[in-house]
Amino acid sequence: MFSIIALFGILGNITTGLVYLSPAKTFWRIARNRSTEEFESIPYICKLLNAYQWVYYGIIKPNSVLVATINGFGAVVELVFIVIFLMFASTQKIRVRTAILFGVLDLVFPAVSFLLMQLMLHGQLRIDISGMFCVVFSMITYGSPLSAMKTVVATKSVEYMPLLLSFFLFINGGVWTVYAFLTDDYFIGIPNGTGFLLGTAQLILYVIYMKPKPSEKISDNLEDGSKHEPLIPSSNLVS
Repeated sequence: MFSIIALFGILGNITTGLVYLSPAKTFWRIARNRSTEEFESIPYICKLLNAYQWVYYGIIKPNSVLVATINGFGAVVELVFIVIFLMFASTQKIRVRTAILFGVLDLVFPAVSFLLMQLMLHGQLRIDISGMFCVVFSMITYGSPLSAMKTVVATKSVEYMPLLLSFFLFINGGVWTVYAFLTDDYFIGIPNGTGFLLGTAQLILYVIYMKPKPSEKISDNLEDGSKHEPLIPSSNLVS
């Protein structure tokens, strides 16, 4: 049994690392185009807050060093992403909104909450309260791509849906749900089980609104013996 638990713990750390790194392509695109376009900063702000909470939980709970270290790595990654977002925000309004959310959710709130827990709580109660915070913010993190899902439904396009993030959230949720079942850790099981279901929904939505590449459309038209030209040029679309 120990070997199975250890296996899923290692797999969980790998998938969590992939979740944190999955938006790298998106931020490479932002840096290359020097604009955040229609991308949202909320998922990354929420992920940074979530990483902070799990680092603290991993530090105060016995035998949870791996929880702290993998989320410490994630916190550094998310900080880099948010700095890039602030540098290349497409409008001043978006930059200001992102800066305010970052300051409140990723600086002030964690500092105050950790200080209060250290001063006012002790022992198992501190671990339980910290675990509850982890549950809440993990569920927010898993649900944050819902803002992108709204854009997908409105535009009927998956261009601005972070597919890799959704996919790795799906895999990560599944692995940690199994781990939580094996270790009877509800603080890990509840949010990751929810994340597994949300990740499934996001992938289904992607399949529904995924459109064939232009080359595939041209091939289909040639097979039909017809040729069509778009009335509106697509030069403004970024691939």
